[in-house]
Amino acid sequence: MRTRVKICGITRIKDAAAAVELGADAIGFVFSEGSPRCISIEQAKKIAAEIPPFIAKVGVFTVEDSSVREIMEAVHLDYAQLHGGQSDEFAKSIGAERVIRAIRVSGAESLSEMEKYPSAAAYLLDTWHPNLLGGSGISFDWNIACDAVKSCRRIILAGGLVPGNICKAIITVRPFAVDVSSGVESAPGIKEYKKMEELFNNVRLADESAG
Repeated sequence: MRTRVKICGITRIKDAAAAVELGADAIGFVFSEGSPRCISIEQAKKIAAEIPPFIAKVGVFTVEDSSVREIMEAVHLDYAQLHGGQSDEFAKSIGAERVIRAIRVSGAESLSEMEKYPSAAAYLLDTWHPNLLGGSGISFDWNIACDAVKSCRRIILAGGLVPGNICKAIITVRPFAVDVSSGVESAPGIKEYKKMEELFNNVRLADESAG
C-alpha cells in the first residue's frame, strides 16, 4: 500500500508547487486565527488555483460556524479538517465524506473520540498539547496509532514527523497517510525544498520496505 502524503500549513505558491512536484497527495491550508501558519482566504485562493486536478485541497478549521462552508466554497476545498472539537452534527452538515476529524492524542483513551465523532472520511491523529491544536512538532506513542489502524478506519498520522523519523513511523504504524507541517519548515509556514525532498524519498523507501 502506498502511503499518501499531505503537506500542511502551506502559505506560499512556491511551496505548494514544490510539494506537488515531489509527490504530495494533499495540500493543507490553516484558517485558524492565532496560528503562525494561518492564511488569508485570498492568498489561499491564489495558491489553490495553481494546484493541479486530483491533488486534494484541505482546510484546517477550529471554529464551528458558517464560515467553514463559506471558505470551503470560496477556495474550492475538497476537505475540512476539524481541529476544534466541532460537533458530529456539524460534520454531517459539511458531509462526512469531506471531513477529516483531528484527534489530539494524550493516551490510548483518546481513540474513543472516533466513536464520539463517527462522521468522517478519515481520522488524523496528532499530539495533544496544552496550548496548541496542532503543529506542535512533537510525536506521541505510535503504538496508540497502531491500535487505531486496527479499527479498519483511514488513519492519518501526524505529530512530530520529520524526514529522519518518517520511515520508522510508516513501517511501525502503516497509516493511510501522513501529515507533515513543521517537520519540513525553515520557519513557521515556510517550507524547505530539501527537507520535503528527503521526506518524500524516505516515504517511498518505507513503502518499499513494508512491501
